[in-house]
Amino acid sequence: MEKKQISRRGFMGAAAAVAAFTVVPRHVLGGPRRVPPSEKLNIAGIGVGGRGGSVLQGVQSQNIVVLCDVDWRNAAGAFRRYPNAKKYRDFRRMLDKEAKNIDAVTVATPDHIHAVASMAAIKRGKHVYCEKPLTHSVYEARMMAQAAREHKVATQMGNQGQASEETRLMCEYVWDGALGPVREVHVWTDRPLRGLHDVYWPQGVDRPKETPPVPETLDWDLWLGPAPERPYHPCYVPFNWRGWWDFGTGALGDIGCHSIDPAFRALKLGHPTSVEAACTLVNKETYPVASTVHYQFPARGDMPPVKLTWYDGGLRPPRPDEMDDDERFGTGGILFVGDKGKMLGHRLIPESRGREYRKPPQMIPRSPGHFVEWIEACKGGKPAGSDFARHAGLLAQVVLLGNVALRPEMKEKLTRTKLLWDGEKMEFTNVPEANQFLRREYREGWTL
Repeated sequence: MEKKQISRRGFMGAAAAVAAFTVVPRHVLGGPRRVPPSEKLNIAGIGVGGRGGSVLQGVQSQNIVVLCDVDWRNAAGAFRRYPNAKKYRDFRRMLDKEAKNIDAVTVATPDHIHAVASMAAIKRGKHVYCEKPLTHSVYEARMMAQAAREHKVATQMGNQGQASEETRLMCEYVWDGALGPVREVHVWTDRPLRGLHDVYWPQGVDRPKETPPVPETLDWDLWLGPAPERPYHPCYVPFNWRGWWDFGTGALGDIGCHSIDPAFRALKLGHPTSVEAACTLVNKETYPVASTVHYQFPARGDMPPVKLTWYDGGLRPPRPDEMDDDERFGTGGILFVGDKGKMLGHRLIPESRGREYRKPPQMIPRSPGHFVEWIEACKGGKPAGSDFARHAGLLAQVVLLGNVALRPEMKEKLTRTKLLWDGEKMEFTNVPEANQFLRREYREGWTL
């Protein structure tokens, strides 16, 4: 066979021609798309009514291309705001159909759906923004963090305060030594109370006996998702699910990832060594009306062991003597107690101490904004401040440990309520019965 010479130019031209027919963009195959900073993300919202609509407004600088919600009456506002977006009820079907068309998803469903929806997106290589407390169980939080790491997706939990100036100041005061070694932290909220005669959502109540018809605009089976089957009732939808064990995570889950986050960052906390809880009467349907949860953390580097106490339902720590008489303690807040001083929120107390100390040196870069952090991370920038793998997954695990200590089964069967925790093994070492509440069985047809 006669040998033929081929020039370098001819070879490169032929190679390019072959490549034109064989190289297929990754997004056409449904995998993650590399989005340049100048290009907008294509975002799908899962849970778009109420808080979900607010989350979409936070990312509306991008393309909102798909909306998914099981309650189309509650989602009507988002449907009007984004009329060109495709609409779905089942996020699983949406992800199957639209995988090629979306880069990222926001998840703002009830807590019991967070993990199954987020994991379905992560496994398809989609970036995820998920509302706090990230998951319904400790196990789900750990699995979410691992999956985000393995699939190399950009993530952000919805604890917006992490991006604030106040959180940065709390860290900088502690790291500058303004308080000396910190050995106590107190965090509190009035929720589920709204005032003396009102509540954000009910807790300490029993399951309703009535079984009214399901509204035509709601797919109740999809709303239940992985949770145990029960009849529809308007006491759950669209907001009061927060107080029910099967669907929500109570006051601790609702506010803890916001309010505990500054202590987690400033004191460089990891897994606690123990968790212990006390509360008002508790049943197997809803969280107690009020509770306290004590977390004990070990020493970290040159930082001493620290006890963090959570209060809800109107309970709170004693008012610090250092506060001025006319200074308001507030229905929610965080108090750092150090050997050399105290800090209420991001202010040293008394006020004269703050004036004397002035601001600490800036040690942390300022945030462009909570949602902007995530958008930039999706486009190849640095990880967002509440990234699942680096921060939010662990924070959510620790917060949700408190709900295990509050379980009614712990109060009924055990006289010893202090649970010793092995974070590496993800187990309670002194009360094996408590380990069953780190995760739960899903209803048939639902998986993580």
